[in-house]
Amino acid sequence: MTATPPRPPALSSTPYRNWDEFRLHAGRRLVQANPNGTYTGAVPEPLLAIPVLEVELNADGSVRRILVQRHPTQARDTVQLAIDAVQRAAPFGDISHLPRPWKFSEVFLFRDDRRFKPRVLDL
Repeated sequence: MTATPPRPPALSSTPYRNWDEFRLHAGRRLVQANPNGTYTGAVPEPLLAIPVLEVELNADGSVRRILVQRHPTQARDTVQLAIDAVQRAAPFGDISHLPRPWKFSEVFLFRDDRRFKPRVLDL
């Protein structure tokens, strides 16, 4: 019997007021959609890897394109782990009312066990 992948939480019917509010929502959604691949709490020193992705969205919050803005020098497999996490968390909800371009960047803070924390949740 195969396990069913976790489903992201229901989308909020309240529109995001700005990109900062949206990014916080997206970070929370990444954690909720990837419970076996994330961590909460303090960020360890040193980190295993820090990939950075730019996520371009469609008006409905679905992923249009993902670009890698920063490849880590080690544990390069974490880039694909981050991309997969974004895909599992999508769609992110209606963003048609936010100013264009409809994209955001996220920094993925990976620790040694290859679990990540979105940087937006560590601020």
